[in-house]
Amino acid sequence: MKTRILFVCHGNICRSPMAEFIFKNLVASQGMADLFYIESAAVSTEEIGNPIYPPARRCLNAHAVPFDSSKTARQITRSDYARFDLIICMDSMNLRWLRYIIPDDPENKVHLMMSFAGSNRDVADPWYTGDFETTYNDILTASEQLLKKFSTKKFY
Repeated sequence: MKTRILFVCHGNICRSPMAEFIFKNLVASQGMADLFYIESAAVSTEEIGNPIYPPARRCLNAHAVPFDSSKTARQITRSDYARFDLIICMDSMNLRWLRYIIPDDPENKVHLMMSFAGSNRDVADPWYTGDFETTYNDILTASEQLLKKFSTKKFY
């Protein structure tokens, strides 16, 4: 059975698709791709249908992270709670917005991305900072630690 992970950010054009494809690349490099189903979504409706933001694409390309160029933004739905094992938000504001869509988390599925790296800080939004490299490094670090939890069977 595959572990189903949904990465979430505000618009689903920068951080969450970066996380989706970074994590997909990471599990593929470890020979574990068949163990996971990975997607990304937005808490807002602002970017629905739009492709990955060009600077995010350039950052993924610079790190040789393959991505689906046909990926477009979608909004998370209440039914996603049942469809996914983990819902990972990029920042605390995403988490607050998520609570309007999915008010309860009885199965402890919702987490902040950097919590997997032992930090309570947010993944900074490169839409505002322009710093896609720092965002990439934060997501990679947290993704490596998340995968390590699965590899050592020390997940929550």
